[in-house]
Amino acid sequence: MGDKKYFVLMKNGKDTAQVFHSRQPRGAALKAASRGETDIHLRERGTNRVHVFKGWKKMVAKGANAPAWLPDKINKANVSKVRIDRN
Repeated sequence: MGDKKYFVLMKNGKDTAQVFHSRQPRGAALKAASRGETDIHLRERGTNRVHVFKGWKKMVAKGANAPAWLPDKINKANVSKVRIDRN
């Protein structure tokens, strides 16, 4: 199976200290969106790619199979890929 990749969150064209790891860039973008990021630029370590996403969070009702301890409304993160920039 594929190994996990590391994605560094960028703000204003510069790297931040936040690093997300996932197999796909979308997984890392979802993690960033769940933390409140809306304009997401993720630099993939070891390559020349910067993945650009738009992210948002929405309050939704919990699922039918959700455990009892989960609140009735939960924040659900979602992302949409805009482009890939190459350095």
